[in-house]
Amino acid sequence: MPVAEAVAALAALARPVAPVSVSPAGAVGAVAARDVAVEAGRPEARIALRDGWAVRASESTGASPYGPVRLGGAPPWVEAGAALPPGTDALLPPEAIGPDPREIEAEAAAGEGTRAPGTELPPGTRLVAAGERVSALHGLALAAAGLGQVSVRRPHLRLLAAGPDTLSPVLRAWIAARGGTAETIARPAEADDLAAALQAPGADAVVVIGGTGSGRRDAAAAALAQAGRLHAHGIALRPGESAGFGEAAGRPVLLLPGRPDAALAAWLALGNPLLAALAGAAPEASPTLPLTRKVASVIGLTELVFLRRVPAGAAPLGGNEIPLHRLAGADAALLVPPAHEGYPAGTPVEVLLL
Repeated sequence: MPVAEAVAALAALARPVAPVSVSPAGAVGAVAARDVAVEAGRPEARIALRDGWAVRASESTGASPYGPVRLGGAPPWVEAGAALPPGTDALLPPEAIGPDPREIEAEAAAGEGTRAPGTELPPGTRLVAAGERVSALHGLALAAAGLGQVSVRRPHLRLLAAGPDTLSPVLRAWIAARGGTAETIARPAEADDLAAALQAPGADAVVVIGGTGSGRRDAAAAALAQAGRLHAHGIALRPGESAGFGEAAGRPVLLLPGRPDAALAAWLALGNPLLAALAGAAPEASPTLPLTRKVASVIGLTELVFLRRVPAGAAPLGGNEIPLHRLAGADAALLVPPAHEGYPAGTPVEVLLL
């Protein structure tokens, strides 16, 4: 099955998970379930942008070191971020006070050195849109807006290791960085055991790692057919040709090859879009980098090429059967569409950051 067709079919199986409410800090990385807007403008009162003396600007007119202006009393000292006392609207620098603390030696314009109420976060300002991934800076703004809870979608994936497992820790970290959660369960490769595990409740999707090849103990596809429905076994993807997918117990199931490079390629091509669909994520822009050398590909297959970002752009490391010592240096990937024979050096391409 072509990769584009497989991605569309998996997306059709994936329903956005139910929203949960978390703190702004806990929302970072997750996908917002609905628009989040500022309710009450911030700051609530005029605040100081720096340390200084709070004054009424109109009372400082004409003040200078050669002609100090005497106030009725010493102006109050205000720390950066604190609210100005009532009746004041400007801030003088620390050196603006003369030997007599009631005399000021500089004038201030109204609002100088301060932030007016409601101007940092105006009421009604949308901070995060539904489907948008909450960034660390979003979290900062949400907390500053006084929002105690944010509604997000957190898909939970179950990873079934059907053989030697080196990939599940990587997938758990990837899923967590994108706002989801994951658990790993080791299962024997027999079809009956895998089928039972595929039907167990408690996950929004299941990912089987290993057992997708043609070996005598490779039973992932048979287990999925037994537990539910096998939609495809064999994807036009290199590496990752033996990947597959289907559904069991009303949720999507993704079958990944056991070889690390093939499993990671299949996850990036199929699993990452599945995770986004479960989270209700809007499409995200991909950075564009020029290739430092040409990439050759086979017509009819989607080929995933691992890349390393360098000052000149993106350096291809290889794709099919890439050894681990080279795979470990990858920090980006490129999906070459099946209609392309590759790209010459210098071609700007959209990349997926790892």
